[in-house]
Amino acid sequence: QVQLVESGGGSVQAGGSLRLSCIAFGNMYSTYCMAWFRQAPGKEREWVGSIDSEGRTTYVDSVKGRFTISEDNAKNTLYLQMNSLKPEDTAMYYCAARYRSCVKEWYNFAYWSQGTQVTVSS
Repeated sequence: QVQLVESGGGSVQAGGSLRLSCIAFGNMYSTYCMAWFRQAPGKEREWVGSIDSEGRTTYVDSVKGRFTISEDNAKNTLYLQMNSLKPEDTAMYYCAARYRSCVKEWYNFAYWSQGTQVTVSS
């Protein structure tokens, strides 16, 4: 079992930056995928990006070059650095984990954080 605790959301103006953190409590197996998802009101949950147990990252096209996923294995912490934020990035953000290779469908992730709100004003 893994418990994910997220922090770091807030409100910023367009062009600003935020960093989200997600601490994993519990045992992580050698093969895993950690991902960030977001969900805006009235919209489906959207995959933002992932990092696998080899350290490889992938991103949705809309955030490439602006968002960076990283991890500190010593701290069991996942990060999402968000730069050049846009109003369309406004959403509830979640981190998620699974003990298999990375996929983009939210329903394939077993473990979820509580979510944190990110609001970007124009």
